[in-house]
Amino acid sequence: MTPVEPTEPGGPGPGTPEPGGARSASLSSGAVLAGVLAPSLVFEIGLGAILPVVALTASDLGATLAGASVLVALLGVGQVLGDVPAGALAARVGDRRAMLVATVLALVTLAGCALAPNLATFGAAVLVTGAASSVFHLARHSYLTEITPVVNRARVMSTLGGVSRIGAFLGPFLGAAVLHWTGLRGVFWLAVATSLAAGVVVLLVPDVEDGPRPSRAAAPRVSTASVLARHWRVLATLGSAVVLVGAVRASKQVVLPLWSEHIGLSPTATSLVFGLSGAVDMLLFYPAGRVMDRRGRLWVAVPSMLVLGLSIAALPLTHSLAGLAVVAMVMGLGNGIGSGILMTLGADVAPVRGRSQFLGAWRLLQDSGAAAGPLVVSAGAALGSLAAGIATIGGLGLLGAAALARWTPRWSPHANATTRRRAGIEIPPSRRAVRSREDLE
Repeated sequence: MTPVEPTEPGGPGPGTPEPGGARSASLSSGAVLAGVLAPSLVFEIGLGAILPVVALTASDLGATLAGASVLVALLGVGQVLGDVPAGALAARVGDRRAMLVATVLALVTLAGCALAPNLATFGAAVLVTGAASSVFHLARHSYLTEITPVVNRARVMSTLGGVSRIGAFLGPFLGAAVLHWTGLRGVFWLAVATSLAAGVVVLLVPDVEDGPRPSRAAAPRVSTASVLARHWRVLATLGSAVVLVGAVRASKQVVLPLWSEHIGLSPTATSLVFGLSGAVDMLLFYPAGRVMDRRGRLWVAVPSMLVLGLSIAALPLTHSLAGLAVVAMVMGLGNGIGSGILMTLGADVAPVRGRSQFLGAWRLLQDSGAAAGPLVVSAGAALGSLAAGIATIGGLGLLGAAALARWTPRWSPHANATTRRRAGIEIPPSRRAVRSREDLE
């Protein structure tokens, strides 16, 4: 196993406390819940609500089925285009202010979606909404990286990932209720309201600190290009695993409904299977975070991708509702135990100087993979073999597990107990372990 190397010259070395000192000491779970997790939940509910109606609204404005699909894809394109600029913005104005900028931008673009008189206006609004969500996601990730003690980092990041999953799960149901009473455009006004609520909470909750805040202005500002040039090795190596994980996770949302339709199940049955998979997915984020904090990132990262990849590869072997439901729940298990793993790894390897710009590039890799994954499935279907496309995604999952196993110990000091020992990092025993030891004495 290759020893861990610092991601930044002059950065934290073995035995040196990691970033987050003064602010990490003053962190409270209640403050994080109020200041970041609650706005994230509300923001994700709005995004989840609009996803099913973007294509419907495009069709209502005169788009063909192919055109409506392009309009839906613009949301992801906006995220990809916004990732690196989001990092530069957060570095310039600060993470919390960047979240506020994102919510204000989302208010404008979502209102634009609701009021769009034609396809061109609607498409532009959808594209910039994707960019706004990219800014929000990047800023909250960078903010939590700064304020969270390393001993709790994975639990906080996995909880953030779980909150996002819960919001995306609840959004379509709330959107369906609004759609029933107001029509398509009313769902966008719902998203306007959730964005406003998220921004108000971020604005009103004070920063999480008791002592003096480390000033970003005290250190010379670094450019995005210099950050990428300095850390291209970690982005090229561990970043390849990020692309693969993003591709496999995004494909999960596509392969289930496509294979369900392929074997002749009804839309109702498909929705049920999708819901079961999502429910299992949401249940496991906190235990996964605890394991990553106590045992190391590899204890979750590799099993997650192995289970997800193998279950996707097994999907073409199912030919009934029962078989599909079992595989779908296993897929949810694999995805759920990996909740927050990419954000945790990004926080582990991000440099102190240029953190936001680095995380912007990190999210670009993740979102690029997410955009490419479903295209692999579509290519297989276009060539006449949906099963081959799905099996290819399963193979990418196994490749992602291998890439994580190879490169995580190389760059993250928290990969496992060995890398922590070599870096001189000690994780305090859990309270339960301390109580048990005291009882034995």
